[in-house]
Amino acid sequence: MPIINMKRAFRFFSFGLLGSFLLLLSCKTKKSLVGTADATITFKFVQVNDVYEIAPLGGGKYGGMARVAHITDSIRDENPNTFLVMAGDFLNPSLLGTLKLNGERIRGKHMIEVMNAMKFDLATFGNHEFDLAEEDFQKRLNEATFPWTTANVYQQHEDGPSSFNTINGSDSLRIPETYIIPIKRADTVALKIGLFSVTIASNPQEYVYYSDYLVEAQTAYSSLENRKADIILGLTHLDVDQDVKVANKLPKLPLIMGGHEHSNMLVPVGNTIIAKADANAKTVYVHTLTYTPSTENLQVQSELVPITDKIAANPQVKAVVDKWNKILEETIKQVIQEPYEVVYTSDTPLDGTDAANRSTQTELGALITKGMIFSYGNEIDLAFVNGGSFRLDDQLAQSVTSLDIFRVLPFGGGVYKVKMKGELLRKVLDYGELQTGTGAYLHRMNVSRSNTDGKWLVNGDALMEDKTYTVATSDFLLKGFDIPFLTQENKGVVSVYKPTESEVAYDIRRAVIEFLKNSKD
Repeated sequence: MPIINMKRAFRFFSFGLLGSFLLLLSCKTKKSLVGTADATITFKFVQVNDVYEIAPLGGGKYGGMARVAHITDSIRDENPNTFLVMAGDFLNPSLLGTLKLNGERIRGKHMIEVMNAMKFDLATFGNHEFDLAEEDFQKRLNEATFPWTTANVYQQHEDGPSSFNTINGSDSLRIPETYIIPIKRADTVALKIGLFSVTIASNPQEYVYYSDYLVEAQTAYSSLENRKADIILGLTHLDVDQDVKVANKLPKLPLIMGGHEHSNMLVPVGNTIIAKADANAKTVYVHTLTYTPSTENLQVQSELVPITDKIAANPQVKAVVDKWNKILEETIKQVIQEPYEVVYTSDTPLDGTDAANRSTQTELGALITKGMIFSYGNEIDLAFVNGGSFRLDDQLAQSVTSLDIFRVLPFGGGVYKVKMKGELLRKVLDYGELQTGTGAYLHRMNVSRSNTDGKWLVNGDALMEDKTYTVATSDFLLKGFDIPFLTQENKGVVSVYKPTESEVAYDIRRAVIEFLKNSKD
């Protein structure tokens, strides 16, 4: 078989915010390469993953897809064999995606338009792509001018699963399990780079079928070998433990460009390096691969590049971003008159990261749950909300605007007032505590644990299972999402009040903003 028969040595470099990893490989191939046998062949991949915001964050200090485009174009100017890839999670969630344009929710349309302008070379699915309804998801597939690939995600039909397709008029093109990128030297193809992708099966939907990621990764790898790919790379959206399993099953795989965790990492596993950049394009990975035909060595250097306000913006991409930001601002003003009004000031930034808000009670969570209680005139015993509804995954600047609250809570939704038996409440609180590290972890207000016996306290008093409590929670949780047994049909739910559109509680974002504004006065 061709491809990779490797001996490796590696070194790790860290230069402040800039990290790089150098990997040396011995690769054997049966085919001769076009061109001078002794000349090295260098190509590059720019990797982004988990991008929910197209504009810079942190008051413009970091992130921004127009800046990523500038970096990519600069590298392409030096080396035309440079490829921009997306390792999943970009169609949802985002504040823009929840808004309506011409009566229709945007649902990732803005991201596709930006990625088209950036000239992405390849994308794969993340679990959040399937937050979209099937019709909306198909529209995004059709609008993309860049290719997709997936080896384990299929469209479910009544007669079974089949490949997703992009549709343009009467033309239908299936999304392939593997993808080959030619590396050119002059007018000839010097190398064929094979890529495969697999996605975590964490977002079940009726129209989506997930086959086993590990089996499909092996099958895709073998397929690329049969297609005479010279080098095979992974483009995945898995949790890192799953990526490690892929690396162990495919020990000749030199590089996995992955997503899902939101925090940058570079993980060596045997002969494989797993690379993930930070979410929202706070960083990108630039992978430089150099192959020497005469020695059959492949050198991989992975460099983590921070995207900051020191980087220029590509003007064409910036124009697209600005267009969508104008739509965002005009739409937000229909709910909040002053989107950029500062409603809260903190001595330190508020922690809006997933890692924090899915595992511990944060100051941000306290402000949101206080706002939920405030929305009912503070005539509420307690409040709770799932940490997974906080979608910023970023630090909030010390001066927080109304727009920032919308970014934290892009899904919106109502705050419901629920009369709930203490027995059910205890089960809910226990369940939320057990879900530490996941989106089902609960942020609570007026709830604590006893220092003596660890039992739940409500406003300092022991929770009584036969007592009825008045609870403020989200409409999302009361539908059985995240906490399967918490539904209106549960016998522990005595009554549910759903606010009208004129009430502050109708939108959790409005509730939090009004609370912060009143606290400021």
